Amino acid sequence: MYQAIVFLPLVGFLIAGLFGRVIGARASEVITTLLLFISCAFSWVAFFQVGFQGVEVRIHLLDWIHITGLPIDWALRIDSITAVMLIVVTSVSCLVHLYSIGYMHEDPSRQRFFAYLSLFTFAMLMLVTADNLVQMFFGWEGVGLASYLLIGFWYEKPAPNAAAFKAFVMNRVGDFGFILGIFAIVFMTGSVAFDDVFAAAPSLVGQKMTFLWSEWDAATVIALLLFVGAMGKSAQLLLHTWLPDAMEGPTPVSALIHAATMVTAGVFMVARMSPIFELSPVALDVVMLVGATTCFFAATIALVQTDIKKVIAYSTCSQLGYMFAAMGAGAYSLGLFHLMTHGFFKALLFLCAGSVITAMHHEQDMRKMGGLFRKIPFTYAMMMIGTLAITGFPFTSGYYSKDAIIESTIVSANSFSLYGWIMTTLAVTLTSFYSWRLVFLTFHGKPRDHHAFDHAHEPPLVMTIPLAVLSLGALFAGYMLFDVFVGSGVDAFFRKSIYIAAENTVLHDMHYLPELLILTPTIMMIIGFVVAFWFYILDPQAPARLARAFPGLYNFLVHKWYFDEIYHAGIVRPVLWLGNLLWKRGDGTVINGFGPDGIAARVVDITGRVVRLQTGYIYHYAFVMLIGIAALLTWFMFIGA
Repeated sequence: MYQAIVFLPLVGFLIAGLFGRVIGARASEVITTLLLFISCAFSWVAFFQVGFQGVEVRIHLLDWIHITGLPIDWALRIDSITAVMLIVVTSVSCLVHLYSIGYMHEDPSRQRFFAYLSLFTFAMLMLVTADNLVQMFFGWEGVGLASYLLIGFWYEKPAPNAAAFKAFVMNRVGDFGFILGIFAIVFMTGSVAFDDVFAAAPSLVGQKMTFLWSEWDAATVIALLLFVGAMGKSAQLLLHTWLPDAMEGPTPVSALIHAATMVTAGVFMVARMSPIFELSPVALDVVMLVGATTCFFAATIALVQTDIKKVIAYSTCSQLGYMFAAMGAGAYSLGLFHLMTHGFFKALLFLCAGSVITAMHHEQDMRKMGGLFRKIPFTYAMMMIGTLAITGFPFTSGYYSKDAIIESTIVSANSFSLYGWIMTTLAVTLTSFYSWRLVFLTFHGKPRDHHAFDHAHEPPLVMTIPLAVLSLGALFAGYMLFDVFVGSGVDAFFRKSIYIAAENTVLHDMHYLPELLILTPTIMMIIGFVVAFWFYILDPQAPARLARAFPGLYNFLVHKWYFDEIYHAGIVRPVLWLGNLLWKRGDGTVINGFGPDGIAARVVDITGRVVRLQTGYIYHYAFVMLIGIAALLTWFMFIGA
């Protein structure tokens, strides 16, 4: 069963990828989708077996890389963390496959699209079932490859190509940190297998290692290098710029990247490596600082976005910040809890956005929408559920997971505890505002594009069924699994897969906060809703007046804090300048510039003359060898003299 969970998507990829043109697009769609549904069913069985019955499995597949003293096997590790990730990845992926049958029905290359989707799912499943760091890195790079292929799926257009390249390059920066962290672990523990690394982790306490020509705490260096990898994959501040550009891919791709694969990989990796992170308060401080800052930063940018998909994309960046804030607080199960609930309501939001885009004839600018609740009422209802969940409306999934994270930040021993609480609490207001802004601009008010509005209609059943299923997760998953991730069931569920230091009492202390602190996120959520309702329903001219009153702040947010401009000026332009210098001066002037026809021509001329010495007669070669020996002997005689 466990092998089937992982390898059925690979089978779907091979069938659609190799034989898609032979069997046709419809067969490719049906086969890949059916295999994902089977994998999903097995994943839910595994979730209850592993999580609630305590069955943890290690399946040896093959001997992979055997270096003296460092054997690396290919094996599947199925524990409670893996079980959570399996249901998130396969559930969202199979629904995205089903949704894509309707969304991509006009695309002539959809068999290739479904092959890439299945490859993406397989790579993510390899990552979360990895039994060692090298195997995890294989899946890590696999999701990077698949995201490149899917973001640039419409490669005939320049924008998707540029976005795919940007995502690939930005992730290489993070991946460099991750692989350095793996090297450091091998250097300090002598292994990459999780069991061996975790068993050796306590011995890292007090140990030093040389890094960047200085002595540093070993556990801190390892944890920070690993976190650099997580920052790249999960689009945290400084390595985040690829995520909104990834919206150039088809909308189902956005749902898969943002809800179940790729960006969740960094959160999972930090939770998996909790025995290392728990040894370094400094690393946890950095995780909290980056996560809380990203949470607030991305939410501010989402306030002014006009592309419906980019609003949701920056929302993902912000919600990932919440997850890392939980990790920094030492509440690893809370980060995983929000990862799971976020997977349901974020996939719902993206697929609802896809239905809106389809209804509006592929228009994505919210300023050209309006009044759509009358044309697509089911999509409107599903979008409302997703919005209630992401804003933390009481008793929806987001309410249970996000509020728990905010409570954990204030009670943690992290140096940035208060900062984390302030940033995450402020982000609640911003999240509520931009989420309701999206709803009001898209579905309420008067139609702004009457031609598109008149022809708008609900998507086919194959696209609405996934919305209905995801809405159930967005509404009820938090309530049903709260005890497993937050309450008394945490120790039983995660007893072997997450390491919590004895002095880490976050999950206990957060239950004894004052009532006012517990209610603060809900109050902030209401404030965001009220302001959005005032701006976009009661007084629609208010946003324009506010933008004119504060043009500097408005431009700052519209330009996304100028990160792209800074990177272009500080990195891209110098690299292009150096490349042109080496091309025109190095290659053009130096290599091709000396002599009548350049150095290259002279080298070719000389080698041509040498070739003419190859006569094929042995006595010619013997004569040359004799001259060479005589010259060497003469040289040695004079040197000796």
